[in-house]
Amino acid sequence: MAPPSSAYETFKLFINGETVDAVSGKTFASLNPYTGQPWATIADGGPEDIDIAVRAARAAFEGEWGAKSGFERAAVMRNIADAISANAERLALLEVRDSGKLMREMIGQLKGLGTWYTYYAGLADKLEGKTVPALNPQTYFGYTLRQPVGVVGAITPWNSPLLLLTFKLAPLLAAGCTCVVKPSEHSPASTVAFAQILTEAGLPPGVLNVVTGWDRSTGEALAAHQGVDKVAFTGSTATGAKVAQAAVANINKVTLELGGKSPQIVFPDADLDAAANGVIAGVFAATGQTCMAGSRLIVHESVKDELVAKVVERANAIKQGDPTEAGTEMGPVANRPQYEKVLGFLAGAKAEGATIACGGEPNADLGGLFIRPTVVLADPEKTIVREEVFGPVLAAYTFTDEDEAVALANDTPYGLAGAVWTKDVHRAHRVAAAVRAGTIWINAYRVVTPNMPFGGFGLSGIGRENGTDAVDEYLENKSVLVELTGGSRDPFTMG
Repeated sequence: MAPPSSAYETFKLFINGETVDAVSGKTFASLNPYTGQPWATIADGGPEDIDIAVRAARAAFEGEWGAKSGFERAAVMRNIADAISANAERLALLEVRDSGKLMREMIGQLKGLGTWYTYYAGLADKLEGKTVPALNPQTYFGYTLRQPVGVVGAITPWNSPLLLLTFKLAPLLAAGCTCVVKPSEHSPASTVAFAQILTEAGLPPGVLNVVTGWDRSTGEALAAHQGVDKVAFTGSTATGAKVAQAAVANINKVTLELGGKSPQIVFPDADLDAAANGVIAGVFAATGQTCMAGSRLIVHESVKDELVAKVVERANAIKQGDPTEAGTEMGPVANRPQYEKVLGFLAGAKAEGATIACGGEPNADLGGLFIRPTVVLADPEKTIVREEVFGPVLAAYTFTDEDEAVALANDTPYGLAGAVWTKDVHRAHRVAAAVRAGTIWINAYRVVTPNMPFGGFGLSGIGRENGTDAVDEYLENKSVLVELTGGSRDPFTMG
Protein backbone atom coordinates (compact mmCIF):
# COMPACT_ATOMS: atom_id res chain seq x y z
CA MET A 1 0.00 0.00 0.00
CA ALA A 2 1.44 3.34 -1.02
CA PRO A 3 1.78 5.98 1.71
CA PRO A 4 -0.93 8.63 1.87
CA SER A 5 -0.51 11.60 -0.42
CA SER A 6 0.67 14.79 1.25
CA ALA A 7 -1.88 16.75 -0.78
CA TYR A 8 -4.76 18.29 1.09
CA GLU A 9 -8.25 16.98 0.52
CA THR A 10 -11.39 19.01 1.13
CA PHE A 11 -14.57 17.68 2.74
CA LYS A 12 -17.66 19.85 2.87
CA LEU A 13 -20.98 19.19 4.56
CA PHE A 14 -23.31 16.78 2.78
CA ILE A 15 -26.94 17.92 2.93
CA ASN A 16 -29.88 16.94 0.74
CA GLY A 17 -27.68 15.03 -1.67
CA GLU A 18 -25.17 17.85 -2.23
CA THR A 19 -21.80 18.95 -0.86
CA VAL A 20 -22.12 22.43 0.63
CA ASP A 21 -20.04 24.84 2.66
CA ALA A 22 -20.90 25.55 6.28
CA VAL A 23 -23.18 28.55 6.67
CA SER A 24 -20.37 30.30 8.53
CA GLY A 25 -17.86 29.49 5.80
CA LYS A 26 -15.48 28.21 8.49
CA THR A 27 -13.25 25.14 8.17
CA PHE A 28 -10.83 23.20 10.34
CA ALA A 29 -7.92 20.87 9.66
CA SER A 30 -7.95 17.13 10.22
CA LEU A 31 -4.64 15.77 11.54
CA ASN A 32 -3.11 12.44 10.56
CA PRO A 33 -2.20 10.87 13.93
CA TYR A 34 0.73 8.99 12.42
CA THR A 35 2.42 11.96 10.77
CA GLY A 36 1.03 14.59 13.12
CA GLN A 37 0.36 16.76 10.06
CA PRO A 38 -2.86 18.19 8.62
CA TRP A 39 -4.06 16.22 5.64
CA ALA A 40 -7.60 17.51 5.00
CA THR A 41 -9.76 20.58 5.32
CA ILE A 42 -13.16 19.95 6.91
CA ALA A 43 -16.23 22.20 6.84
CA ASP A 44 -16.95 23.56 10.33
CA GLY A 45 -20.71 23.29 10.60
CA GLY A 46 -22.80 24.63 13.44
CA PRO A 47 -26.40 24.76 14.72
CA GLU A 48 -27.64 26.57 11.59
CA ASP A 49 -26.31 23.76 9.41
CA ILE A 50 -27.89 21.17 11.70
CA ASP A 51 -31.24 22.91 11.25
CA ILE A 52 -30.92 22.84 7.45
CA ALA A 53 -29.94 19.16 7.52
CA VAL A 54 -32.81 18.18 9.82
CA ARG A 55 -35.29 19.93 7.53
CA ALA A 56 -33.83 18.04 4.54
CA ALA A 57 -34.17 14.75 6.42
CA ARG A 58 -37.77 15.59 7.33
CA ALA A 59 -38.62 16.37 3.71
CA ALA A 60 -37.13 13.05 2.57
CA PHE A 61 -39.02 11.18 5.28
CA GLU A 62 -42.30 12.78 4.32
CA GLY A 63 -41.47 12.54 0.62
CA GLU A 64 -39.63 10.09 -1.62
CA TRP A 65 -38.04 7.81 1.00
CA GLY A 66 -41.11 7.67 3.18
CA ALA A 67 -43.23 6.68 0.19
CA LYS A 68 -41.07 3.67 -0.67
CA SER A 69 -42.21 0.19 0.24
CA GLY A 70 -40.00 -2.16 2.21
CA PHE A 71 -39.23 -3.99 -1.04
CA GLU A 72 -38.04 -0.75 -2.64
CA ARG A 73 -35.91 0.18 0.36
CA ALA A 74 -34.37 -3.28 0.30
CA ALA A 75 -33.37 -2.86 -3.35
CA VAL A 76 -31.60 0.44 -2.55
CA MET A 77 -29.83 -1.15 0.39
CA ARG A 78 -28.51 -4.00 -1.73
CA ASN A 79 -27.11 -1.41 -4.16
CA ILE A 80 -25.50 0.34 -1.18
CA ALA A 81 -23.81 -2.90 -0.14
CA ASP A 82 -22.28 -3.27 -3.61
CA ALA A 83 -21.13 0.36 -3.63
CA ILE A 84 -19.40 0.01 -0.27
CA SER A 85 -17.50 -3.04 -1.47
CA ALA A 86 -16.47 -1.23 -4.66
CA ASN A 87 -15.16 1.74 -2.66
CA ALA A 88 -13.73 -0.18 0.31
CA GLU A 89 -10.09 0.72 -0.29
CA ARG A 90 -10.79 4.44 -0.65
CA LEU A 91 -12.92 4.51 2.51
CA ALA A 92 -10.42 2.42 4.48
CA LEU A 93 -7.57 4.78 3.59
CA LEU A 94 -9.62 7.78 4.74
CA GLU A 95 -10.16 6.12 8.10
CA VAL A 96 -6.46 5.29 8.41
CA ARG A 97 -5.48 8.90 7.70
CA ASP A 98 -8.03 10.25 10.15
CA SER A 99 -7.71 7.83 13.06
CA GLY A 100 -4.40 6.00 12.66
CA LYS A 101 -6.05 2.58 12.50
CA LEU A 102 -4.33 -0.22 10.62
CA MET A 103 -4.96 -0.40 6.89
CA ARG A 104 -5.02 -4.20 7.06
CA GLU A 105 -7.79 -4.03 9.67
CA MET A 106 -9.78 -1.31 7.97
CA ILE A 107 -9.71 -2.83 4.48
CA GLY A 108 -11.16 -6.05 5.91
CA GLN A 109 -13.73 -4.13 7.91
CA LEU A 110 -14.83 -2.02 4.93
CA LYS A 111 -15.00 -4.99 2.56
CA GLY A 112 -17.32 -6.70 5.02
CA LEU A 113 -19.40 -3.65 5.89
CA GLY A 114 -21.86 -4.21 3.06
CA THR A 115 -23.02 -7.37 4.85
CA TRP A 116 -24.88 -5.17 7.35
CA TYR A 117 -26.87 -3.58 4.53
CA THR A 118 -27.74 -6.88 2.84
CA TYR A 119 -28.77 -8.31 6.20
CA TYR A 120 -31.10 -5.39 6.96
CA ALA A 121 -32.34 -5.32 3.37
CA GLY A 122 -33.68 -8.78 4.16
CA LEU A 123 -35.67 -7.30 7.04
CA ALA A 124 -36.93 -4.15 5.31
CA ASP A 125 -39.83 -5.97 3.62
CA LYS A 126 -40.77 -8.00 6.71
CA LEU A 127 -41.78 -5.29 9.18
CA GLU A 128 -45.13 -6.85 9.86
CA GLY A 129 -47.72 -6.05 12.48
CA LYS A 130 -50.04 -8.60 14.01
CA THR A 131 -53.71 -9.18 14.65
CA VAL A 132 -54.73 -8.92 18.29
CA PRO A 133 -57.84 -10.67 19.66
CA ALA A 134 -60.24 -8.09 21.06
CA LEU A 135 -61.90 -8.43 24.46
CA ASN A 136 -65.18 -8.61 22.57
CA PRO A 137 -64.41 -9.96 19.07
CA GLN A 138 -68.03 -9.46 18.01
CA THR A 139 -67.59 -5.71 18.51
CA TYR A 140 -63.95 -4.99 17.67
CA PHE A 141 -61.16 -6.22 15.43
CA GLY A 142 -57.60 -5.23 16.46
CA TYR A 143 -54.29 -5.11 14.64
CA THR A 144 -50.92 -3.37 14.94
CA LEU A 145 -48.74 -1.43 12.50
CA ARG A 146 -44.97 -1.00 12.77
CA GLN A 147 -44.06 2.43 11.45
CA PRO A 148 -40.75 4.32 11.22
CA VAL A 149 -39.96 6.67 14.08
CA GLY A 150 -38.96 9.46 11.67
CA VAL A 151 -35.80 11.58 11.60
CA VAL A 152 -32.82 10.13 13.49
CA GLY A 153 -29.92 12.19 14.81
CA ALA A 154 -26.80 10.00 14.86
CA ILE A 155 -23.69 11.08 16.77
CA THR A 156 -20.67 8.87 16.12
CA PRO A 157 -17.18 8.57 17.68
CA TRP A 158 -13.69 8.79 16.23
CA ASN A 159 -12.52 5.21 16.71
CA SER A 160 -14.56 3.35 14.02
CA PRO A 161 -16.67 5.99 12.26
CA LEU A 162 -18.21 3.96 9.43
CA LEU A 163 -18.72 0.70 11.31
CA LEU A 164 -20.45 2.45 14.22
CA LEU A 165 -22.50 4.63 11.86
CA THR A 166 -23.57 1.47 10.03
CA PHE A 167 -24.76 -0.08 13.31
CA LYS A 168 -27.34 2.74 13.25
CA LEU A 169 -27.82 3.52 9.58
CA ALA A 170 -28.53 0.04 8.22
CA PRO A 171 -31.44 -0.74 10.59
CA LEU A 172 -32.89 2.79 10.42
CA LEU A 173 -32.93 2.63 6.61
CA ALA A 174 -34.66 -0.75 6.78
CA ALA A 175 -37.24 0.79 9.10
CA GLY A 176 -37.86 3.67 6.68
CA CYS A 177 -36.26 6.48 8.71
CA THR A 178 -33.95 9.27 7.56
CA CYS A 179 -30.81 10.51 9.26
CA VAL A 180 -28.57 13.44 10.13
CA VAL A 181 -25.16 12.34 11.38
CA LYS A 182 -22.60 14.37 13.29
CA PRO A 183 -19.26 12.50 13.15
CA SER A 184 -16.45 13.15 15.60
CA GLU A 185 -14.34 16.21 14.87
CA HIS A 186 -11.29 13.95 15.12
CA SER A 187 -12.27 11.64 12.24
CA PRO A 188 -14.99 13.18 10.06
CA ALA A 189 -13.71 12.69 6.52
CA SER A 190 -14.80 9.12 5.81
CA THR A 191 -18.39 9.83 6.83
CA VAL A 192 -18.72 12.61 4.25
CA ALA A 193 -17.27 10.40 1.52
CA PHE A 194 -19.52 7.55 2.65
CA ALA A 195 -22.67 9.68 2.29
CA GLN A 196 -21.67 10.66 -1.23
CA ILE A 197 -21.11 7.02 -2.19
CA LEU A 198 -24.49 5.95 -0.78
CA THR A 199 -26.28 8.74 -2.63
CA GLU A 200 -24.59 7.73 -5.89
CA ALA A 201 -25.79 4.18 -5.19
CA GLY A 202 -29.43 5.34 -5.18
CA LEU A 203 -30.16 6.66 -1.70
CA PRO A 204 -32.51 9.62 -2.30
CA PRO A 205 -31.36 13.14 -1.37
CA GLY A 206 -31.99 14.04 2.23
CA VAL A 207 -32.07 10.48 3.56
CA LEU A 208 -28.49 10.70 4.86
CA ASN A 209 -27.05 14.10 5.75
CA VAL A 210 -23.65 14.80 7.32
CA VAL A 211 -22.78 17.88 9.35
CA THR A 212 -19.17 18.04 10.47
CA GLY A 213 -18.10 20.54 13.10
CA TRP A 214 -15.27 21.19 15.52
CA ASP A 215 -17.25 22.76 18.35
CA ARG A 216 -19.38 20.57 20.62
CA SER A 217 -22.31 22.92 20.06
CA THR A 218 -22.88 21.18 16.70
CA GLY A 219 -23.58 17.81 18.30
CA GLU A 220 -25.55 19.44 21.09
CA ALA A 221 -27.76 21.18 18.51
CA LEU A 222 -28.50 17.84 16.84
CA ALA A 223 -29.28 16.05 20.12
CA ALA A 224 -31.62 18.83 21.23
CA HIS A 225 -33.26 19.61 17.88
CA GLN A 226 -37.05 19.54 18.03
CA GLY A 227 -37.21 18.20 14.48
CA VAL A 228 -35.39 15.00 15.49
CA ASP A 229 -37.52 12.04 16.59
CA LYS A 230 -34.76 9.79 17.95
CA VAL A 231 -31.10 10.19 18.89
CA ALA A 232 -28.60 7.35 18.42
CA PHE A 233 -25.25 7.95 20.09
CA THR A 234 -21.96 6.08 20.47
CA GLY A 235 -19.27 7.51 22.70
CA SER A 236 -18.27 8.05 26.29
CA THR A 237 -20.68 7.49 29.15
CA ALA A 238 -20.31 11.09 30.36
CA THR A 239 -21.20 12.55 26.98
CA GLY A 240 -23.95 9.98 26.49
CA ALA A 241 -25.66 11.16 29.66
CA LYS A 242 -25.71 14.73 28.30
CA VAL A 243 -27.05 13.54 24.95
CA ALA A 244 -29.81 11.61 26.70
CA GLN A 245 -30.79 14.65 28.77
CA ALA A 246 -31.04 16.79 25.62
CA ALA A 247 -33.14 14.16 23.85
CA VAL A 248 -35.45 13.56 26.80
CA ALA A 249 -36.14 17.29 27.00
CA ASN A 250 -37.98 16.79 23.69
CA ILE A 251 -39.45 13.44 24.85
CA ASN A 252 -37.37 11.77 22.15
CA LYS A 253 -36.30 8.18 21.98
CA VAL A 254 -32.62 7.45 22.51
CA THR A 255 -30.15 4.63 21.92
CA LEU A 256 -26.83 4.91 23.73
CA GLU A 257 -23.81 2.68 23.10
CA LEU A 258 -21.33 3.82 25.73
CA GLY A 259 -18.16 2.84 27.55
CA GLY A 260 -16.95 -0.44 28.92
CA LYS A 261 -14.44 -2.07 31.23
CA SER A 262 -14.85 -5.59 29.96
CA PRO A 263 -13.45 -8.65 31.77
CA GLN A 264 -11.66 -11.63 30.29
CA ILE A 265 -11.95 -14.47 32.82
CA VAL A 266 -9.37 -17.23 32.42
CA PHE A 267 -9.87 -20.49 34.33
CA PRO A 268 -6.99 -22.88 35.06
CA ASP A 269 -8.18 -25.47 32.52
CA ALA A 270 -8.18 -22.98 29.63
CA ASP A 271 -5.91 -23.29 26.61
CA LEU A 272 -3.49 -20.61 27.76
CA ASP A 273 -1.99 -20.02 24.32
CA ALA A 274 -5.45 -19.39 22.89
CA ALA A 275 -6.36 -17.25 25.87
CA ALA A 276 -3.19 -15.17 25.45
CA ASN A 277 -4.03 -14.57 21.80
CA GLY A 278 -7.58 -13.62 22.74
CA VAL A 279 -6.41 -11.22 25.41
CA ILE A 280 -3.95 -9.60 23.00
CA ALA A 281 -6.64 -9.22 20.33
CA GLY A 282 -9.16 -7.98 22.86
CA VAL A 283 -7.13 -5.10 24.26
CA PHE A 284 -4.33 -4.22 21.83
CA ALA A 285 -6.17 -4.48 18.51
CA ALA A 286 -7.21 -1.00 17.38
CA THR A 287 -4.68 0.32 19.95
CA GLY A 288 -7.23 -0.48 22.65
CA GLN A 289 -9.51 2.25 21.32
CA THR A 290 -12.71 0.26 21.23
CA CYS A 291 -15.64 0.25 23.61
CA MET A 292 -15.56 -3.54 23.84
CA ALA A 293 -11.85 -3.75 24.70
CA GLY A 294 -11.18 -6.65 27.06
CA SER A 295 -9.18 -4.42 29.36
CA ARG A 296 -9.51 -6.47 32.59
CA LEU A 297 -7.73 -9.82 32.76
CA ILE A 298 -9.18 -11.82 35.66
CA VAL A 299 -7.06 -14.96 35.83
CA HIS A 300 -7.02 -17.90 38.24
CA GLU A 301 -4.14 -17.54 40.68
CA SER A 302 -2.68 -20.92 39.73
CA VAL A 303 -2.03 -19.91 36.11
CA LYS A 304 -1.57 -16.17 36.56
CA ASP A 305 2.23 -16.13 36.23
CA GLU A 306 2.24 -18.38 33.17
CA LEU A 307 -0.50 -16.50 31.34
CA VAL A 308 0.80 -13.03 32.16
CA ALA A 309 4.24 -14.09 30.93
CA LYS A 310 2.73 -15.21 27.61
CA VAL A 311 0.77 -11.96 27.24
CA VAL A 312 3.78 -9.81 28.14
CA GLU A 313 6.04 -11.66 25.70
CA ARG A 314 3.52 -11.17 22.88
CA ALA A 315 2.84 -7.54 23.85
CA ASN A 316 6.54 -6.71 23.78
CA ALA A 317 6.76 -8.17 20.28
CA ILE A 318 3.90 -6.12 18.82
CA LYS A 319 5.18 -4.09 15.89
CA GLN A 320 4.18 -0.45 16.02
CA GLY A 321 4.57 1.93 13.13
CA ASP A 322 3.04 3.22 9.92
CA PRO A 323 -0.58 2.01 9.89
CA THR A 324 -0.56 1.76 6.09
CA GLU A 325 2.17 -0.92 6.14
CA ALA A 326 1.05 -4.55 6.11
CA GLY A 327 3.46 -5.61 8.84
CA THR A 328 2.31 -3.04 11.40
CA GLU A 329 0.32 -4.58 14.27
CA MET A 330 -0.56 -1.46 16.28
CA GLY A 331 -0.86 2.14 15.22
CA PRO A 332 -0.78 5.40 17.17
CA VAL A 333 -3.39 6.73 19.55
CA ALA A 334 -5.93 8.54 17.40
CA ASN A 335 -5.57 12.08 18.73
CA ARG A 336 -3.55 14.07 21.23
CA PRO A 337 -6.27 14.55 23.87
CA GLN A 338 -6.71 10.78 24.06
CA TYR A 339 -2.94 10.24 24.10
CA GLU A 340 -2.60 12.57 27.09
CA LYS A 341 -5.53 10.88 28.81
CA VAL A 342 -3.94 7.42 28.50
CA LEU A 343 -0.61 8.68 29.81
CA GLY A 344 -2.46 10.26 32.73
CA PHE A 345 -3.98 6.89 33.63
CA LEU A 346 -0.54 5.25 33.49
CA ALA A 347 0.99 7.92 35.71
CA GLY A 348 -1.89 7.42 38.14
CA ALA A 349 -1.38 3.65 38.18
CA LYS A 350 2.28 4.06 39.06
CA ALA A 351 1.42 6.57 41.79
CA GLU A 352 -1.09 4.10 43.27
CA GLY A 353 1.58 1.40 43.47
CA ALA A 354 0.56 -0.80 40.54
CA THR A 355 3.23 -2.92 38.88
CA ILE A 356 3.98 -2.26 35.20
CA ALA A 357 4.77 -5.65 33.67
CA CYS A 358 5.50 -4.13 30.26
CA GLY A 359 5.06 -0.84 28.43
CA GLY A 360 3.65 1.95 30.52
CA GLU A 361 5.26 4.74 28.52
CA PRO A 362 5.39 6.42 25.12
CA ASN A 363 7.32 4.63 22.40
CA ALA A 364 10.35 6.91 22.21
CA ASP A 365 11.60 5.14 19.09
CA LEU A 366 8.59 6.37 17.12
CA GLY A 367 7.60 9.53 18.95
CA GLY A 368 4.33 11.15 17.99
CA LEU A 369 1.25 9.57 19.58
CA PHE A 370 2.62 6.06 20.08
CA ILE A 371 2.28 4.34 23.48
CA ARG A 372 3.83 0.96 24.09
CA PRO A 373 1.43 -1.97 24.70
CA THR A 374 1.02 -2.04 28.47
CA VAL A 375 0.21 -4.73 31.02
CA VAL A 376 -0.43 -3.52 34.58
CA LEU A 377 -0.67 -5.79 37.63
CA ALA A 378 -3.05 -4.10 40.04
CA ASP A 379 -5.56 -4.76 42.79
CA PRO A 380 -9.27 -4.58 41.83
CA GLU A 381 -9.81 -1.26 43.62
CA LYS A 382 -7.14 0.62 41.64
CA THR A 383 -8.27 3.37 39.25
CA ILE A 384 -6.61 1.67 36.27
CA VAL A 385 -8.85 -1.36 36.92
CA ARG A 386 -12.09 0.54 37.48
CA GLU A 387 -12.11 3.29 34.84
CA GLU A 388 -12.17 3.03 31.06
CA VAL A 389 -8.74 3.93 29.67
CA PHE A 390 -9.54 3.55 25.94
CA GLY A 391 -5.96 2.80 25.05
CA PRO A 392 -3.48 -0.11 24.83
CA VAL A 393 -3.59 -0.93 28.54
CA LEU A 394 -4.47 -4.26 30.19
CA ALA A 395 -5.06 -4.53 33.94
CA ALA A 396 -4.50 -8.04 35.37
CA TYR A 397 -5.44 -9.54 38.73
CA THR A 398 -6.41 -12.94 40.17
CA PHE A 399 -9.31 -14.98 41.53
CA THR A 400 -9.49 -18.22 43.53
CA ASP A 401 -12.83 -19.81 42.56
CA GLU A 402 -15.74 -19.40 40.17
CA ASP A 403 -17.90 -17.35 42.50
CA GLU A 404 -15.09 -14.87 43.08
CA ALA A 405 -14.40 -14.65 39.34
CA VAL A 406 -18.02 -13.71 38.65
CA ALA A 407 -18.08 -11.24 41.55
CA LEU A 408 -14.92 -9.53 40.30
CA ALA A 409 -16.24 -9.42 36.73
CA ASN A 410 -19.46 -7.79 37.92
CA ASP A 411 -17.70 -5.33 40.23
CA THR A 412 -18.05 -2.48 37.75
CA PRO A 413 -20.74 0.02 36.75
CA TYR A 414 -20.19 -1.02 33.13
CA GLY A 415 -21.54 -4.08 31.36
CA LEU A 416 -20.76 -4.05 27.66
CA ALA A 417 -18.85 -7.27 26.98
CA GLY A 418 -16.70 -10.02 28.44
CA ALA A 419 -15.14 -13.40 27.79
CA VAL A 420 -14.84 -16.77 29.51
CA TRP A 421 -11.83 -18.98 28.77
CA THR A 422 -12.31 -22.60 29.85
CA LYS A 423 -12.61 -26.12 28.43
CA ASP A 424 -15.42 -26.96 30.86
CA VAL A 425 -18.62 -26.50 28.82
CA HIS A 426 -20.85 -26.46 31.91
CA ARG A 427 -18.80 -23.77 33.61
CA ALA A 428 -18.58 -21.76 30.38
CA HIS A 429 -22.36 -21.45 30.15
CA ARG A 430 -22.83 -20.87 33.89
CA VAL A 431 -20.37 -18.01 33.93
CA ALA A 432 -21.62 -16.53 30.64
CA ALA A 433 -25.10 -16.33 32.17
CA ALA A 434 -23.84 -14.89 35.47
CA VAL A 435 -21.67 -12.06 34.12
CA ARG A 436 -23.73 -8.91 33.62
CA ALA A 437 -22.81 -7.77 30.13
CA GLY A 438 -24.52 -7.44 26.78
CA THR A 439 -22.10 -9.75 24.92
CA ILE A 440 -20.11 -12.69 26.27
CA TRP A 441 -17.65 -14.62 24.15
CA ILE A 442 -16.61 -18.14 25.13
CA ASN A 443 -13.01 -18.94 24.15
CA ALA A 444 -13.01 -15.97 21.76
CA TYR A 445 -13.06 -12.18 21.79
CA ARG A 446 -14.02 -9.15 19.67
CA VAL A 447 -16.24 -10.98 17.18
CA VAL A 448 -19.15 -8.85 15.94
CA THR A 449 -21.74 -9.82 13.32
CA PRO A 450 -24.77 -7.99 11.91
CA ASN A 451 -27.25 -10.58 13.17
CA MET A 452 -26.18 -10.64 16.85
CA PRO A 453 -27.48 -7.85 19.12
CA PHE A 454 -24.84 -5.58 20.63
CA GLY A 455 -25.26 -3.23 23.58
CA GLY A 456 -24.66 -2.96 27.28
CA PHE A 457 -25.92 -3.15 30.82
CA GLY A 458 -25.56 -0.35 33.37
CA LEU A 459 -23.37 2.57 32.33
CA SER A 460 -22.59 0.85 29.03
CA GLY A 461 -25.79 2.04 27.44
CA ILE A 462 -29.45 1.85 26.54
CA GLY A 463 -30.90 -0.23 23.72
CA ARG A 464 -29.35 -2.63 21.24
CA GLU A 465 -27.62 -2.32 17.89
CA ASN A 466 -27.32 -5.15 15.33
CA GLY A 467 -29.68 -8.10 14.99
CA THR A 468 -33.42 -7.83 14.54
CA ASP A 469 -33.57 -5.94 17.84
CA ALA A 470 -31.95 -2.93 16.17
CA VAL A 471 -34.81 -2.43 13.70
CA ASP A 472 -37.25 -2.29 16.60
CA GLU A 473 -35.26 0.66 17.98
CA TYR A 474 -36.33 2.68 14.92
CA LEU A 475 -40.00 1.67 14.78
CA GLU A 476 -43.15 2.80 16.53
CA ASN A 477 -45.85 0.24 17.32
CA LYS A 478 -49.32 1.53 16.48
CA SER A 479 -52.54 -0.16 17.67
CA VAL A 480 -55.63 -0.01 15.46
CA LEU A 481 -59.09 -1.01 16.72
CA VAL A 482 -61.96 -1.37 14.26
CA GLU A 483 -65.55 -1.14 15.47
CA LEU A 484 -67.63 -3.87 13.77
CA THR A 485 -71.25 -3.24 14.78
CA GLY A 486 -71.86 -0.07 12.84
CA GLY A 487 -72.50 2.00 15.96
CA SER A 488 -75.13 -0.18 17.66
CA ARG A 489 -73.09 -0.65 20.87
CA ASP A 490 -73.90 1.10 24.15
CA PRO A 491 -72.23 4.55 24.00
CA PHE A 492 -71.61 4.57 27.77
CA THR A 493 -69.45 1.45 27.81
CA MET A 494 -65.90 0.75 26.65
CA GLY A 495 -65.31 -2.37 24.60
